[in-house]
Amino acid sequence: MLKKIGIITRDCAGINAAIRAVVRTATVQGVEVFGIIKSYDGLIDGIFQPLDRRAVSGIINLGGTILKSARSDRFLTPEGQLQAVKTIKENGFDGLIVIGGNGSLTGAHVLASKYGIKVIGLPATIDNDVNEVDFCLGADTSVNVALDALDKIRDTATSLERIFVVEVMGRHCGYLAMKVALAGGCEDVILPEQDFSLEEICQEIKAGNAQGKVSWIVIVAEGKARAQDVGEAISQRTGLETRIAVLGHIQRGGRPTAFDRILAAKLGKAAVDSLLAGESDKCVSLKDDRIELVPLEVATRPKKLKFEEEYQLLKLLS
Repeated sequence: MLKKIGIITRDCAGINAAIRAVVRTATVQGVEVFGIIKSYDGLIDGIFQPLDRRAVSGIINLGGTILKSARSDRFLTPEGQLQAVKTIKENGFDGLIVIGGNGSLTGAHVLASKYGIKVIGLPATIDNDVNEVDFCLGADTSVNVALDALDKIRDTATSLERIFVVEVMGRHCGYLAMKVALAGGCEDVILPEQDFSLEEICQEIKAGNAQGKVSWIVIVAEGKARAQDVGEAISQRTGLETRIAVLGHIQRGGRPTAFDRILAAKLGKAAVDSLLAGESDKCVSLKDDRIELVPLEVATRPKKLKFEEEYQLLKLLS
């Protein structure tokens, strides 16, 4: 019987809304909930915070995570994993809910498959790259935060008649870059998933400039190229002034959108329900407005995204 569970989190918008959903669903069922401070490091060190209904009051609209977060090199070692398992057993945890992206969910899979710990994952990452999951918590907010910044950049690009190269997050996944570029009406986007030609981009810029086009915005995913390098190459090849904007970590913050708050509520409840039903080593996912469970072994595989159709649409409309 489930009596006591812990929550581990990473950092992106909507995490606090998910914590709230987990706590309030669990406490109704008489299950104690403890937040594990600073992710797997906190699990290894035994740093917990009891969470009841009052503790999660007023956090649904907050970005980040009230439980803090940190990457844990120690958990990557057998010694760190064994210490984490020892902490779980000594403190009487019957299960864990891990909220995060591929790294966090890989850790959850290790605990479940290797050590027999009851674990349910909740996908949360701005890259939206958890395999077999349509929508990860935080991705929608991140797109909207980046889009808000891009709209302001466009005001300047239009006023000063300049080319802007805007770098967004996305080490291995171009989801954020593609969505921002399409929603922002940008002229081009450079993605990790596909090759690009600086020569073609520059030829298009020169052709557009010859016809009177005075501003241009190119989005670059950080995992494919550096905005600085792209901007310098464009200036050298076109002779036109180019400006650089690196959006950086503002994309991880911000108050969660309505979409992410609702997603957090549904996935948080589903994670608790899954643990209560005896499920483990799986990730909750919302598909066609239905909750589905994806094995963590599958969820942590590389997600293959294709953006050809959206890219062609962007080029058609630019």
